[in-house]
Amino acid sequence: MNKKILNLAIPNIISNITIPLIGIVDLAILGHLESEIYLGAVALGSMIFNTLYWSFSFLRMGTTGITAQAFGSRRFDDAIHTLSRALLVALFAGLALILLQLPIAKIAFYWLDGTAEVERFASEYFYIRIWAAPATISLFALNGWWTGMQNTKTPLVISLVVNMLNLCLNIIFIFVFGMKSDGVALGTVLAQYLGLGVSVVLLRRYYYKLFKYYYAKSVIQIDKLHQFFSVNANIFIRTMCLIFVFTFFTAKSASKGDTILVVNTLLLQFLFFYSYLMDGFAYAAEALTGRFIGASGKKQLGLVVRYLFGWGIAVSVLFTILYAFGSEWILSLMTSNIKILQQSEPYLVWVSLIPILSFASFLWDGIYIGATAAVAMRNSMLIATILIFIPAYIIATSHYENHGLWIAMLAFMLARGLVQTAIAKRVIFTNKI
Repeated sequence: MNKKILNLAIPNIISNITIPLIGIVDLAILGHLESEIYLGAVALGSMIFNTLYWSFSFLRMGTTGITAQAFGSRRFDDAIHTLSRALLVALFAGLALILLQLPIAKIAFYWLDGTAEVERFASEYFYIRIWAAPATISLFALNGWWTGMQNTKTPLVISLVVNMLNLCLNIIFIFVFGMKSDGVALGTVLAQYLGLGVSVVLLRRYYYKLFKYYYAKSVIQIDKLHQFFSVNANIFIRTMCLIFVFTFFTAKSASKGDTILVVNTLLLQFLFFYSYLMDGFAYAAEALTGRFIGASGKKQLGLVVRYLFGWGIAVSVLFTILYAFGSEWILSLMTSNIKILQQSEPYLVWVSLIPILSFASFLWDGIYIGATAAVAMRNSMLIATILIFIPAYIIATSHYENHGLWIAMLAFMLARGLVQTAIAKRVIFTNKI
């Protein structure tokens, strides 16, 4: 079982780690320019796109669970039609975001209370990067489908292609053409479309035999559409809670001034880096949970959950030690701004608590997605958001200001894992097999 987990997890870990690494490099590039305004602009602009794209991440998660169960039961016709439905939704969603970019921008910048100068550059960043929407959301669907098909090597290739292109293009636009935050946006757009092109080529090359199962009318089969949208609707609500928490965190950071905005943005990279690492195991959980449920393998399902949590505990302890003793050094790699480094120091204690308090939430998310237990995922996230995060923010920030914001974030991450643990026996192991 360890071999199955690692064969799926390691490519995803490598793939996922490239995402925050590239983000950190982008921040480092901008952090060494003459003004912190560009860094703040990308922080605000990136949060808008995180919000937009996270709201469509249900396509990746829902597609993975349904596809993995189809793979486990050897229903390859369902697998290829699930991909078709996901790509169709991705295309319409991407085009809708482009058409609605003006009202989206007005609402976003009204909510994110940055300074006028930061918002000016963030707006420029937004109106360039929005054109990547169809490619970005389509890649969500494709990555989810590949994971469901127990293939994590192809998403690794695509991620490396996209992120390395993004890095190279950003460096060229900033240091060769003298662009600033707008260069980061343009590099992202071009990299996303080039990555989508590579994805289509690989899909045709390695999965062309599955297209013999394709039948256009089956894509709009009522019962399958109902399953697809039912699963994805609940995952969408769950994702919107997650978006609310991180958007609220950034908005409150921005309201405290540009310096705290930049400090919290940099410190969030520690959470994002760790989350992308743990998501490698979560993706393995999605693929294997769905496969064993599809194949009615109750014993294998229980075994994979135990092994996953063994890996989760080991990784969380390792990163707790790393963050406790190495966070100052890591932060110095992201910026040379003395003011930012000094202002960050009081909050590094919260960074060291991220791994041990959050690892269970990432692993359970993968298990619940593979089991298509979307209603339980939704409910656990609503509890963590409404009953834990919001009260914790109100109470903690009234006494501890920005420390309170971090207390609320970590309480939210811990609550997700605890709630999912409490209901797992009934939801995963009793009802699914």
